[in-house]
Amino acid sequence: MLNATFRQAVQTESSQASAHWVRFVLAGRERFGMLTGGTIAIHSGDMFAGAQPTGERVPLAEVTLLAPNTPSKIIALWNNFHALAGKLAMPVPPEPLYLMKAPSSAAPPGFTVMRPPSYAGKVVYEGELGIVIGRSCSRVSPQAASEFIFGYTCVNDITALDLIAADPTFPQWVRAKSFDGFGPFGPVVATGLDPRDLTVRTLLNGQERQNYPIADMIFQPHELVSRLSHDMTLLPGDLICCGTSLGVGAMKEPVNTIEVEIEGIGTLANTFV
Repeated sequence: MLNATFRQAVQTESSQASAHWVRFVLAGRERFGMLTGGTIAIHSGDMFAGAQPTGERVPLAEVTLLAPNTPSKIIALWNNFHALAGKLAMPVPPEPLYLMKAPSSAAPPGFTVMRPPSYAGKVVYEGELGIVIGRSCSRVSPQAASEFIFGYTCVNDITALDLIAADPTFPQWVRAKSFDGFGPFGPVVATGLDPRDLTVRTLLNGQERQNYPIADMIFQPHELVSRLSHDMTLLPGDLICCGTSLGVGAMKEPVNTIEVEIEGIGTLANTFV
C-alpha cells in the first residue's frame, strides 16, 4: 500500500498529462491501468498496443505500485547536458555516449534500495527524465521518432561511483549502475508531454539538490531515439535514461530519501540504506 505522502504526490500530478499509466498489484495479481486523480481505471491487453478498459476502477490507495513497465533493456546517457559538460570541462559529444544498466536493476516507486554488501564506497543519486518506447523501432528518423515514444517517466540512475575507476585497466560503468535496485523509475509513464517544457528536480532528505531544464539536453529525446535505433532495435517498454545535469551527490546518511520530481509526471520517491 502507498503511504499518505507518496499517494498525495502521485495523485497531485496525475491530472497534468494526457494519460498516466501505472502497473500495480491488486489482490495478489499484477494489473495495469490509467490513473486519474486518485483512481485507476483498470485495462486489459497490452499497455503499448491496444489496451482496453475493463470497466473496473480501484482507488490508488488500495494497490501496490510496481515499476510502470518491464524494459528488455535500460540505456543510460553520459554527458548529455550542456551545463554539466561545461562544469566538467568536457566537449559536447558528436554522438550520444551511453551505457547499459541491467534490467534487473529496475525498482518500483517506494522501494528501499539496499547498499550492496560487496561495496562500501560512495553511492550517488542522479535524477533524470526517462523515455519509454512504445513500438519496436530500428533506424528511424528524428522526425518519425515521436511515433515510437510511448511516454516519459522519472528515473533515479543510482551509481556506485568509486567502482567506475577502481580497476585502472577497465572502467566499470555497467557494474557500478547495475546492482539490484539501482534503477528505480516511475511512478507513472505519462503521455502527451512536450519534454522540452519539463524540469527535473531532485531532493535528498527533503533538500533540493538538482533543478535543471530538459531544454538544456544536448541530444533531445527524439534525436536520442533516432540515433539509438540506428545502433540497436528498441522494443516496447525499453527505457532510455536521458542523463543528468548539475547537482549529483552522494547519499551519506544511514537512511536516505531521494525524490525525483518532474511536473506533469509526478514524484519518484525511494529510500537508500
